[in-house]
Amino acid sequence: MPELKKALKKRLAGCKKLAVLGIGSEFRADDAAGILVSEELKKSLKKSRKHFPVEVFFGGTAPENLTGQIKKSKPSHLIIVDTVDAGKKPGDVFLFNPEDVGAGASFSTHKMPAKVLVDYLVRSSGCQATIIGIQPKTIDFGKDISASVKVAVKKVASTLAGIISR
Repeated sequence: MPELKKALKKRLAGCKKLAVLGIGSEFRADDAAGILVSEELKKSLKKSRKHFPVEVFFGGTAPENLTGQIKKSKPSHLIIVDTVDAGKKPGDVFLFNPEDVGAGASFSTHKMPAKVLVDYLVRSSGCQATIIGIQPKTIDFGKDISASVKVAVKKVASTLAGIISR
């Protein structure tokens, strides 16, 4: 994932405080990807004491419930991690700008449309936002996460941890 690392480093240039929001449902197979990335990242950051300020949020299927907490944390940058059906291979990872949300990609199981959430957080907090999408194989209820998405979760979390750590 060298391209991901390079792109994220560029997007996080000048970051004073980062908020990471993992979104998804642990009951819907690959839709758990955003939550799992947040969990892995949080574990990694506990081990590494040298990193710029980061707050990790677990949005589940109702990330709009965390908008107040995210705004209160006053991030300069926001990364949202979610399962996004963009018609790619399962486990593929890609970046979106907030203005690209809703352009040919489908976010999975949220109550509030992703575009509304992202626009609100960017406008109300003044932060720079990036969305990391992970292509699911399935988001069927009660199924296990696919092997390809498990690999993507580990790679995204380790890439983020590596960039954040000093």
